[in-house]
Amino acid sequence: MTAAETPDTPDAERPAEPGAPAEPACSGAPAGLSERDRAVLAVERRGWPGPGAKERAIRERLGLSPTRYYQLLGALLDDPRAAEHDPVTVNRLRRLRDARRARR
Repeated sequence: MTAAETPDTPDAERPAEPGAPAEPACSGAPAGLSERDRAVLAVERRGWPGPGAKERAIRERLGLSPTRYYQLLGALLDDPRAAEHDPVTVNRLRRLRDARRARR
């Protein structure tokens, strides 16, 4: 495209063309929060009918053992990027963790 053909509106301000692929939902995710970290938070955000269903989903969707999943989740709770990405879930889990620690 030549300078004379360049549109006046930058791409970010132009509406998407029909049939164009949609922007990824996590395009605004904080730098450094991996896809796996976002997937762990997504699993935790969802409500589960029981522990068996959740453990099965962890193995199938993430390819992790439940033990490794909870290790990663614990580290995410202390990561400010995770709180920025999903503050409701992270803050809820921090409150639960703090309550468990206070009972000990």
